[in-house]
Amino acid sequence: MCLAVPMKVKNIRWPNAEVLAEGLRREVNIQLVPRVNIGDYVLVHAGFAIQVIDGKWAKENLELWEQIKS
Repeated sequence: MCLAVPMKVKNIRWPNAEVLAEGLRREVNIQLVPRVNIGDYVLVHAGFAIQVIDGKWAKENLELWEQIKS
């Protein structure tokens, strides 16, 4: 099973972006989503942003992660 995590784009320095979720910062490759912008949410898998996603959906999923962790 593969797992992709929704993360918010904080900074872009092509071909990478700094992303954030739950206080965790990572640098990921964004070549698969070339039209991504700062403030967008992306699904991150294995160091790559694989899809730009809706902010509302991302926030709902991050809340579910919090519930699971508790």
